[in-house]
Amino acid sequence: MSRVLVDAGNAVCWSAVTVVWVVGALYNTAHAPRRRTRSRFGAAELIAVVVVAAMVGVIARGHWDGLEVGVSWFRILGLTVLVASTVFTLWARLSLGSMWNLAPTVKEDHQLRTRGPYAVTRHPIYTGLLGMLLGTTLLSGVGQWILLVPVGVVVLEAKIRAEEGLMVATFPDDYPRYRERVPQLVPGLFALRGRHSPSGQC
Repeated sequence: MSRVLVDAGNAVCWSAVTVVWVVGALYNTAHAPRRRTRSRFGAAELIAVVVVAAMVGVIARGHWDGLEVGVSWFRILGLTVLVASTVFTLWARLSLGSMWNLAPTVKEDHQLRTRGPYAVTRHPIYTGLLGMLLGTTLLSGVGQWILLVPVGVVVLEAKIRAEEGLMVATFPDDYPRYRERVPQLVPGLFALRGRHSPSGQC
């Protein structure tokens, strides 16, 4: 796979998500419900983790060469994962609408989303973003890009903990039931676990 196609795939997918996020943020500024409760986790923590990861990647750049994979099918797999994850991420973001916020937030008349992508995972935007990071890593031939996935997991897990705390406090009856039937990040995880449990065996 040519370098141009690799760069174009990454650029188009990440640009699409960025544009939707920026337009959505501008729209929410004027039309979103007022904020009622907000977690302390926000942009500062996110930027700090990304900057540290970028510094590690640049400083140790020469040490990642042994991890590079140049096989075409490997990169095609990465492009497939990246495109599918981008579509899922945009679907989740558009489904959340004006309830979205950068930091974990509860707004006035906040509604618990449990349909569409939120019936697949409890945090479908994060599922999609992690899939995009994985897709970019594979499409780019791994190397130093391998840092993307663990950094993404650390950042998003911190946000998930904050969000779930807010959701339990806001929906003390509904959210625990929702959490029991829908996995956090990995689609189909509960079904797979049930299939391998003693009660799920024939």
